[in-house]
Amino acid sequence: MFKRREQIVKELILRSLRTQGLETPLLQKRLIEAWPVVAGEAVARYTTDVKIYNQTLFVKLRIPALRADLSMRRQEFIQRLNEYVGDQVIADIRFN
Repeated sequence: MFKRREQIVKELILRSLRTQGLETPLLQKRLIEAWPVVAGEAVARYTTDVKIYNQTLFVKLRIPALRADLSMRRQEFIQRLNEYVGDQVIADIRFN
């Protein structure tokens, strides 16, 4: 009788993504899509653009007062966004 090597499908998919270099872009996309959920709908309404470059999330906002308020909560957002995607994707947030 032979012994089966059972593996969880999720682990196989993640390993495949990692070997093809697609894990990081997928996590970045999930993090960008998580911005309205983590920041809240009120903040998301005034957000015009969200991008990631060199582990920094760039969030473009329409209201300067909101920029100042969110800048003071920067570390909270970094932690919550990274927890949401389950990995360390960003290290900083810049509000423009």
